[in-house]
Amino acid sequence: MSNKKEEIKIGSCGICCSSCGLYVKMICPGCNKTKEGVEFLKGINADCPVLECAVEKDIDVCSCNCKKFPCDKFKDWPLSKEWLDMYKGRLKNKI
Repeated sequence: MSNKKEEIKIGSCGICCSSCGLYVKMICPGCNKTKEGVEFLKGINADCPVLECAVEKDIDVCSCNCKKFPCDKFKDWPLSKEWLDMYKGRLKNKI
């Protein structure tokens, strides 16, 4: 482990880019939360409906900033159904 400080990048979906192999291997630049970032991903055939929606709504991280989270854009990806069910349940019960 290096002592070098790294910028922590969190995608709109809530996944930490620095824990993603594609980001670490410099295959993906991580979420650029702009219209240009959305278009870049479309250009490399890596559309992300979560990022696109977040950019349209000016949302940074969906689970923190969007009142509609979790929505259908999260169905089956990038979070598991079980995790989303747990999240919904905790929101309901406020536990």
